[in-house]
Amino acid sequence: LRWRPDRIILGEVRGIEARTLLDSFNTGHTGSLATIHANSATKALRRFANLVMRSHQQATIEDIEAEIGESVDFVIHIAREPGRRFVREVIQLRGYDRRSHEFLCDRVYPELDIDIS
Repeated sequence: LRWRPDRIILGEVRGIEARTLLDSFNTGHTGSLATIHANSATKALRRFANLVMRSHQQATIEDIEAEIGESVDFVIHIAREPGRRFVREVIQLRGYDRRSHEFLCDRVYPELDIDIS
């Protein structure tokens, strides 16, 4: 980050690098992106929070999810069927509700059938 990159792109988030990625989202590097394996866009957010917890256990899950709610703008869920991949949904985050313990999000594209194979 000291080299002041324009974008931060991380192939697949699977472990303790999730904390560093979340920190980097809050450093003014707009347009950054990463991939994570999950069964839906909202489940990807929960998985991201759980991965961050692995390396930052002194924080509460609510604090981490609130930070994700402030740092992530969009989640694109890509599904796979035999012979093709396609955009299943796109959600836009508006934050995190600590009372209900839920991400505040709007479905931008509920069921796009765009083939990206």
